[in-house]
Amino acid sequence: MEKLNDASKRTLNYLISNRIIDKQTAIDIKDKIEKEHKSLGSILVEQEYFSKEDLMIFLIEFYKKAYLTLDDISENFTTSIEFLKTFANSDEKRRFVFMDLDTIDINYRLSARINFEQIKKFQALPVMEDDLNVYVAFKDTIDIYAQESMQKFFPRKPIKVVVADPYQIDKFTNRLELSQSVKGLINDIRHELQNTAAEDEKGKVSGVLKLIEVVLKTAIFQGGSDIHIEPAENNCIVRLRKDGMLEEIYIFDSDIYPPLSSRLKLLSDLDIAEKRKPQDGRFSYVINEKEFDFRVSTLPITNGESIVMRILDKSKTMIELQSLGMHPKTHKRFEAAMKSPYGILFVTGPTGSGKTTTLYAAINAVKSVTTKLITVEDPVEYQVNLIQQVNVNIKAGLTFASALKSILRQDPDIIMIGEVRDQETLRIAIQAALTGHLVFSTLHTNDAISAVSRIMDMGIEPFLISGALVAIQAQRLIRRLCPHCKTKMTLRDDNFKMVERFLPEKYQFYKPKGCKRCNNNGYAGREMVSEILPISEELARMIARSASKAEMTNQAIKEGFLSMFEDGVIRAARGITSFEEILRVSKE
Repeated sequence: MEKLNDASKRTLNYLISNRIIDKQTAIDIKDKIEKEHKSLGSILVEQEYFSKEDLMIFLIEFYKKAYLTLDDISENFTTSIEFLKTFANSDEKRRFVFMDLDTIDINYRLSARINFEQIKKFQALPVMEDDLNVYVAFKDTIDIYAQESMQKFFPRKPIKVVVADPYQIDKFTNRLELSQSVKGLINDIRHELQNTAAEDEKGKVSGVLKLIEVVLKTAIFQGGSDIHIEPAENNCIVRLRKDGMLEEIYIFDSDIYPPLSSRLKLLSDLDIAEKRKPQDGRFSYVINEKEFDFRVSTLPITNGESIVMRILDKSKTMIELQSLGMHPKTHKRFEAAMKSPYGILFVTGPTGSGKTTTLYAAINAVKSVTTKLITVEDPVEYQVNLIQQVNVNIKAGLTFASALKSILRQDPDIIMIGEVRDQETLRIAIQAALTGHLVFSTLHTNDAISAVSRIMDMGIEPFLISGALVAIQAQRLIRRLCPHCKTKMTLRDDNFKMVERFLPEKYQFYKPKGCKRCNNNGYAGREMVSEILPISEELARMIARSASKAEMTNQAIKEGFLSMFEDGVIRAARGITSFEEILRVSKE
């Protein structure tokens, strides 16, 4: 049973003291919230204590007096976007403009006209301008002094006050601060371009190389997995994929892109003159006395070339199976499948779901001096001792299938195939499994049971699949809530009914808030949710007779199958992640 939160208590006490409701009604409302998992706002409207319009007027007054925060309102009454839209139009004399900052292209050149300390002081962010106005988002929309101060920076046009989510304003202000920190390097690069020299006579490191180092360090320190450098019409945007989501970290003027891309191509041993074809390369860089590999991919686009750098941390190759964070039940079943003398163990999931990390963890657990272990990958991302690794080379005719045929003549005990992409590779892998080899590989399917249908669709006979399969694991990566700022929440009634049967005896759901420690994202780090389908004798018989997915699902549940959705709900109920994050990555 979830308890009444502080905002609900304060609101009920206010309603009692102003004789809008009596004490007994407040007790009844409290019971409804705790037993039926409804929000205070929905109950007040249902019981006709307020109309929707009157409730909004009430909330706006409370918000202006700082009696309720935006978090309080979104948790107990209505969504923050709906409230802010209403708030923006609530003052007849001074109509504000509501903007969702995540959905617009912010003009950072407006901020360049102002000393950054002033932006921080007035908690204001210039957003865009048109022929008539400059639009500025304020955290405090009723701070007249801040508005008059910002107007002085734009004497030719009146400013229009923008109402936006305060967390979005903080997020974009932090990004602006990050870009301000490299202003000196940008000026150095421009100076070098004018003098047509990247290094001076003393061998001083060029500004563009320093800028690359700053970008790489920022990405590493923030825990990113990929760096995206994207030229636009008027600027160059640097985005970072962190915890599976892209976020903008730097924005430079368009004249910085050519020297930046050329230097990255030089580092990656790519052809600087070739801008019409995609290219792939890699380079190593030492950051804080630790070596990182960066896999570089270029792609010609309208305004130049999109450059993506995948960050390869060599320490990840030493990850242990128990460190993956599997549910104990799933871990036990995966470990049992991994120790099978022969057969195929598939790990499935979309790109970026941690499949390769899981396979390397499995390999680390089974490799030994007495075992011959060969992998075929495209490309080999991490080099590991005691393992023979083959790099696919399509141009030279070395495909997954041709490499597998040669590997089988190398007397291996265990084979790892980076990805099964076609029928030929799959058929050879199944033959290897049926002739006494243990094979690890990956597939792209949404869940574990769907993998069986996928293999059949690739043209493999059901009786071969049933004999070769040991287990199938499906997985996703979910973002963990920042432990420093996560806030308690109550699930909506419809969501609660969806997950009620999975909940442990004691539970509490949380939602993201955002703070300095998590760069106002509300999330910090990721962990895995997964499901595993061990192929029992009964399931093998069902596969051999081409049973339907529904039949196999029912049998799996009888055998104790723990779905990815259930695994996620348990983690959300323990406050590890948010319920919205579980819905984002998996479904029932």
